[in-house]
Amino acid sequence: MGAERFEMRASDADRDRVAEILRDAHGEGRLSQDELLIRVETTYSAKTYQDLDRVIADLPVRRQPAGLIPRPLSAPRPAAKRTGRRVARRLLTGAWWFYGIVVAINLMVWLLVLIGGGVDAPYFWPIWVAGPWGVMLGGLELAYRAGETRASR
Repeated sequence: MGAERFEMRASDADRDRVAEILRDAHGEGRLSQDELLIRVETTYSAKTYQDLDRVIADLPVRRQPAGLIPRPLSAPRPAAKRTGRRVARRLLTGAWWFYGIVVAINLMVWLLVLIGGGVDAPYFWPIWVAGPWGVMLGGLELAYRAGETRASR
């Protein structure tokens, strides 16, 4: 029958993964430079999963239940923070899209009235929709971008 998982031979990819865990541990201050060099050397001379497991036994790593294949311990990614600037950018983007759609509809209605109206050109009333609303959105966009330059300083 087959060998137990921990008695199975390790691959080069397994050794590389363990070496990566060791480098990460060194970067986190868990291992000294000398200890890192010794453990990396031991890692690349390891034959089985058990040998690899001994190298990282005292380090925080996640292991798969069936075998002793080391996986780096990683905290779950924190949810993206909804900063005020991010929320403001999304609101402004949504407002610009809504503004563009409403102005486009108003222009289409005005054009249809113009085409179907005959001789007299109708008053260009879409300006009363596009003008004040566009000025307001433009001011908000400028205020947002002025804060952007201050944040990058």
